Amino acid sequence: MGAIGQVESCSADVRELLEGARQGAELSFEQGLRLATAGGAGLDALIVAADELRREAVGETVTYVVNRNINFTNVCFVGCSFCGFGRGPGATDAYSLSAEDVARKASEAWERGATEVCIQGGLPRDLDGFFYRDILRAVKRAIPAMHVHAFSPMEISYGVDKTGMPLSDYLRMMKDEGLGSIPGTAAEILDDRVRRELSPNKLPVARWVEIITTAHELGIPTTSTMMYGHVEDPADWVRHILLLRSIQKRTGGFTEFVPLGFIHEKTRLYKHGGARAGAARDEHLRVHALARLLLHGAIKNVQVSWVKLGFDVSLACLRAGANDFSGTLMEENISKAAGATHGEYVAPEQFRRLIRSIGRVPAERSTTYKIRRVFDSPEASESERSLATADHADVSSRLPLLQAETLSPHAEGAY
Repeated sequence: MGAIGQVESCSADVRELLEGARQGAELSFEQGLRLATAGGAGLDALIVAADELRREAVGETVTYVVNRNINFTNVCFVGCSFCGFGRGPGATDAYSLSAEDVARKASEAWERGATEVCIQGGLPRDLDGFFYRDILRAVKRAIPAMHVHAFSPMEISYGVDKTGMPLSDYLRMMKDEGLGSIPGTAAEILDDRVRRELSPNKLPVARWVEIITTAHELGIPTTSTMMYGHVEDPADWVRHILLLRSIQKRTGGFTEFVPLGFIHEKTRLYKHGGARAGAARDEHLRVHALARLLLHGAIKNVQVSWVKLGFDVSLACLRAGANDFSGTLMEENISKAAGATHGEYVAPEQFRRLIRSIGRVPAERSTTYKIRRVFDSPEASESERSLATADHADVSSRLPLLQAETLSPHAEGAY
């Protein structure tokens, strides 16, 4: 059955909602929930409609960023039940990197063609309040042109608590020291009832929103995320996504939305019977497609997390409304600790092969979605090879940071 037939075969109310979205209507909570729970032909139609809106918003290009994840410590007191990464300070496998260690890893990434480092870690009780600032200083001293995408709202809040600085002053200091953008992680589900079940020590929704919106107001872009496949239900997805939409309408500071499928195997939440075993394939497709429809006209980019989904499901989601393949990562410890089995590094050439396998055009981007190079030839050309080995000296001039009001909606591996 063709795309038109799939849409026409679903129920009249779902068809009407999909047609409204295609015409630019902003879907309400009730309408979003109807789509989030549509089954059979309704789900097929949702996926088709999301793919059509993706094509309208961003065309046939699938982007990726060459980056490295650096998880600088696994010592953490927060105790999230969905996390298999955190350790107590006395654990035999506990580790902590110095600011200089992080800068060395960033330099290694730069030498391998990365334009971004994504830096996140656990929250040790004895953290110096200015350690995050010191990481920025060390990285930017070593590689001034590297884009530093770092520190979740939970880490920003912890830095504020430790230094005693007002939030806006703390964020302004971090921006001045080289913070280019912030991962919109620590979001999980933006509902305090669900958050208490997942992690009573995690920052509340209002604080997450305050940090994100303050960052946007200061010209610091952020990503946005949602963790699904655990204790939440479809109504929680819709409320979460609509909250992100409302923030974006006020600030314009989100670069992308990243649905993060719950990795369950090694987590306390799953082992103690408190969560389902992650999301099924249909749920992954549904969430990505739903996000495209609810965020249409607000957040342009929907990213797949290949670490959490694997390649087959990621490619399916790229045909269900998503348009970005995340980053090469080079290492990623948080998902791996929770039981992810999909690897730690993907070479850019492999991304391009995978993207071409679904008939789309690969393109390398910056963190803020400025296109660095479109690879529209099926084979690596001489210019493609030369880009991979090009001197990075002028990258800062080629990758200017967009202003918050012009951001087109990044990549990280944590929740």
